[in-house]
Amino acid sequence: MSAVNNCIFCKIVKKEIPAKLVFENKDCIAFPDINPKAKVHILIVPKEHQEGLSVLKDSDQGFLGRLMVAVPQVAKKMQLDSFRIIINSGKGAGQTVFHLHLHLVSPDGVVA
Repeated sequence: MSAVNNCIFCKIVKKEIPAKLVFENKDCIAFPDINPKAKVHILIVPKEHQEGLSVLKDSDQGFLGRLMVAVPQVAKKMQLDSFRIIINSGKGAGQTVFHLHLHLVSPDGVVA
């Protein structure tokens, strides 16, 4: 099986694995992290599979821009006036699921 077929986030996007979605649009979904590091810790996951930041190309600017535009929408839905965004890229940086995703956390938390 390919990495995409084994990707847990791809399975959540396809609704093969249940998740408590707090946001969804045509480009991404958002749901609580199963191992939260803050009072609010939401994962924002693009529907398009990309392994991580290191594989993006110039042609992915629109994709990444649409993902970033979703961030304040998710924050508002979670009633956050202030927040942090963390993107781990690569195993050495703490990425454990190799499908690009953003951690939106309330200011009281840190994702290492």
